[in-house]
Amino acid sequence: MARALKTQWHSLAFSGLILHEILDHPLEDETPQARLKQVGMMTIIYGMNQAHQKLTLSSIMEVTALTRTGVKETVDLLVKRGMLNETIVKNSMGRGTARQFGISEVLLAKLSSFGANQSVDIK
Repeated sequence: MARALKTQWHSLAFSGLILHEILDHPLEDETPQARLKQVGMMTIIYGMNQAHQKLTLSSIMEVTALTRTGVKETVDLLVKRGMLNETIVKNSMGRGTARQFGISEVLLAKLSSFGANQSVDIK
C-alpha cells in the first residue's frame, strides 16, 4: 500500500512539475497549443520511461499513433527546453542511427526538490 501511494505521489509531482515548466515558461513564438502538446507528450514519455520502453521517435509514434513529423516537432521542443536529453544510438536493425531520448537530470533534480524522491530510470 505504501509503495502504491509513493508511486502515485511521484506521478502527481512529475505532472505538476511539467505543467509548471511548460506553461509558466513559454518559448518565444510558441503557441498555447504547442505547449499543451508538450505537456501531453511528457506525460506519455514519463509512462513509457516507467514501463522501461525505449524512448525513440519510432516507439513514441507507436504509442501515440502520431506521424513522425508530429512526434518530432513536439519532442524537439522538449529537447530545446532541456526537459529531454537526446542521444544518437544504433537503430533496431543495427544498420543506421536513431534518436533516443531520456528525461533530463535537471528535471529529475527539480522533481526531487518536491520530495518525490522515488527513482526514475534514465535511459
